[in-house]
Amino acid sequence: MTSTIPNLHLGEQSAELMRPGASRETAARSTNLVGEVFPRVDFYAIDELLSDEERAIRDKVRDFVDREVIPIIGPYWERAEFPWELVPKIAELGIVGGALRGYGCPGLSPLADGLIAAELARGDASVSTWIGVHSGLAMGSIYVGGNEEQKRHWLPQMARMEKLGAFGLTEPLRGSDASHIETTARRDGNSYVLNGAKRWIGLGHLADVVVVWARDLDNDGKVAGFLVEKGTPGVEAHLMAGKMALRSLGNADLTFTDARIPAENRLGNTNSFRETAIVLTMTRYGVACAALGNAMACYEATLAYATRREQFGKPIAGHQLIQQKLVWMLNEITAMQLICWRLGTLMAQGKMTAEQASLAKLNHSTKARKIAAEARDIMGGNGILLDNLVIRHFNDAEAIYSYEGTAEVQTLVVGRKITGIQAFA
Repeated sequence: MTSTIPNLHLGEQSAELMRPGASRETAARSTNLVGEVFPRVDFYAIDELLSDEERAIRDKVRDFVDREVIPIIGPYWERAEFPWELVPKIAELGIVGGALRGYGCPGLSPLADGLIAAELARGDASVSTWIGVHSGLAMGSIYVGGNEEQKRHWLPQMARMEKLGAFGLTEPLRGSDASHIETTARRDGNSYVLNGAKRWIGLGHLADVVVVWARDLDNDGKVAGFLVEKGTPGVEAHLMAGKMALRSLGNADLTFTDARIPAENRLGNTNSFRETAIVLTMTRYGVACAALGNAMACYEATLAYATRREQFGKPIAGHQLIQQKLVWMLNEITAMQLICWRLGTLMAQGKMTAEQASLAKLNHSTKARKIAAEARDIMGGNGILLDNLVIRHFNDAEAIYSYEGTAEVQTLVVGRKITGIQAFA
């Protein structure tokens, strides 16, 4: 395998690790992977299972990630800042809206949409997640639950990323138990009045519109979606501090105190938690693909590092224990790739079930977490430097493991399916 290393630079921390007498070039080869273009991971020739269009989209996004995301994202992640400069560039790719059809959306295959999620996460999980929030959760909610007027108004603007969307389901006391949310909406003339709170809302403090899920008190307390626009009186958004994963994606606490929204902002086709669950099933496939991208990034960087980092007179990749770890990582990634391919195919045929999406999310987020840990271990002390990429993915894997349904919740969803017995508390 050969790699291209354009414009490598040493960060201050990396420079401090240079041994006496070592050249800057030698240190860069050993301790800095920023800007490197890695070969694709495809041990089972899965490329042959993709259509020409899917390969072209994957390659376009991969090239974008290599050129525009990886070289700049580290400092944003470290400062916990949102990379606004990427918004118009991603809009130009024509991928926002993914598999949604019409209303200015690209209408890609579900598999292509999954490949996009994986490639973006290979660059940075924060970037993949905020596109997942905007394109999957927010736009998906409007697509599934909105009426024609709402779809025509919002989706084209959001596909062009002229308006950013967020998704408000989780609450301070309702995480895994999201079907029992406490935020309420009641009709008052030409408005709905919202009261309650939401937590962990990605982009919640920045979005132009947040799809807020609440109990409609005028419809027997059934769950419905409401489009809450930025600047609505009675809505407060506070950026959560101290978050050590997905740092480039800000999460917010939202509170609603007699917040009035126009009656026409109630999503017209939402009358139960069922519509929310449909959106979550769609996006769990995307999360599984993002976990795959996270794992691929760790493997690619670690393989490159291990073939050049010398200890005991040869590259550490020449030691049996390191090869065992690398082969295990490749084995798990290959299985993850095949599951994503199969799930995307089933989704395109309208056959993917919620349980299948849950099993993929459970497997991939668990394996990505372990792969990131092995990658950091192989790199030793250098593994905690942002220049070597892995520590960012290591931290972000913790968030992917938890959001959109913890491992325990996904286990219970699949367990209920295979046993026929409800085991939720």
